[in-house]
Amino acid sequence: MRSLFIALVIGWVFLLFHYQGNSLDVKVFGRSALVWMVERWTDDIEYGGDYSHGWLIPVLSLYVVWTRRKELAAAPKSVSYTGLVLVVGCLLMHWLGAKAQQTRLSLFALVGLIWTIPYYLYGWQVAKRLIFPCSYLIFCIPFNFLDSVTHPLRIFATAVASFLLNGVGIGVEQSGARLHSLSPGGFDLDVADACSGIRSLIAITALTAIYANLTQRSAWRQWVIFFMSIPLALIGNVVRIFTTGIVAEAFGTDMAMQLYHDFSGFIIFMVVFILLISIGSMLERAWLEEKKRWWLGHLRTT
Repeated sequence: MRSLFIALVIGWVFLLFHYQGNSLDVKVFGRSALVWMVERWTDDIEYGGDYSHGWLIPVLSLYVVWTRRKELAAAPKSVSYTGLVLVVGCLLMHWLGAKAQQTRLSLFALVGLIWTIPYYLYGWQVAKRLIFPCSYLIFCIPFNFLDSVTHPLRIFATAVASFLLNGVGIGVEQSGARLHSLSPGGFDLDVADACSGIRSLIAITALTAIYANLTQRSAWRQWVIFFMSIPLALIGNVVRIFTTGIVAEAFGTDMAMQLYHDFSGFIIFMVVFILLISIGSMLERAWLEEKKRWWLGHLRTT
């Protein structure tokens, strides 16, 4: 009986957000909040593919749930009326999103329902084990409104890359988010087009979140790695701009902005992944024990 009820709830939630989830540009996107969201994942023209990582988020979320299946099965289960109150709150959020033509608000409500419905049906012991995989679904939601925040970060990355390029003997001059070569007939790079700050920031935040959750045992280590996403995104963008400038100086702007630019995005994630592994290894090391062993060894040698 409960399985039938759960199936009906899942079907009702899907129908609600598919047929009454979007009230913005209905003629273009229809009534579905899900279609509205997926359109932004696949739009390479207006959004430049900045949200293409959205396809991976549900898969990774389900994987985390799968790794915790034994914990979820063994957890004590009971109906929670606190969860029911939260379900009603999420429905009100969706209603507000529809009235205000804010589809993102409705999508936040959908993520909330995915967590609060199990909370209501099975209680807190199940819900607390679903906090991360459910909240991780937030990365599915397009955050293009954050472009105003990432623009200053991109300017900063351009300034650092300019300093590095000048440091290795490639004379450049920074003008906002552009780099002008000081060499006769040199390159002129528009960093705003070459390096999408919103893509790297959101995608790298999603990467650090899943990496921290799967590899770190304590909560404080997970939060340390998670909050490293912004500096890691900056480092990745600096490396990308810096190497693009080197390629442009050596082979010309066309080579840098066409062939190299198409593949340089992998450089960001390669650099970030290496740094993530390094940070994770450093956090896992028993520094106090190593310091104690070093001190004892030092005493023996003296």
